[in-house]
Amino acid sequence: MPRHPWLLLAAVLGWTGLAVQVWLVLLARWQAEASLVGGLVSVFGYFTVLSNTLVATVFSYAAWGRVGATRRWFLSPAVSTGVAVSIVVVAVAYSLLLRHLWHPEGWQWLADELLHDVMPLLFVVYWWRVVPKGSLRLRHLALWSLYPALYFAFALWRGFEIGVYPYPFIDVARLGYLQVMLNALGVLVGFCATGLLFIALDRWRGARAPAQG
Repeated sequence: MPRHPWLLLAAVLGWTGLAVQVWLVLLARWQAEASLVGGLVSVFGYFTVLSNTLVATVFSYAAWGRVGATRRWFLSPAVSTGVAVSIVVVAVAYSLLLRHLWHPEGWQWLADELLHDVMPLLFVVYWWRVVPKGSLRLRHLALWSLYPALYFAFALWRGFEIGVYPYPFIDVARLGYLQVMLNALGVLVGFCATGLLFIALDRWRGARAPAQG
């Protein structure tokens, strides 16, 4: 039996959003007679898709994962909080920088809502209710920041190689390196601010727990 039925539902929603998004990309590539492998590389070249994959994985382990080192790692407060910070940044950055640029319909609307709105909200609820509190430190923020930093470096390298960038605010061909670096710095500052907020909440909840006990 699942440990928490609502977490199983969250995992199903997460994988559904990812599956729909991958299917739409592959369908478009098939209709254009383009490489399907290239389509997979393209869709998993988005920070949104990578972060939602982490979210769905954590939910899966939390709901029904087999006891073991991998499950303990994904469900550890440090890793789960790092995932929470990343998916919150995905939601905020999308709403502020990208949502106004297009108006998806049909299945694309469903995938868009699941990946950018529903899953971030569900994961914040999971973090607040389930993840143990009181163990986070500032050093964890430095470790979490490696994820967006490495992603940014990969996105620039890939864009340089093929001339395609996953997000318009890091499009070097259109904006130039200086503006892209400033944009990336702004996102990183937002990421760190979000991480500091989660650490502060973790300490606050951790300090309250003994008194309540």
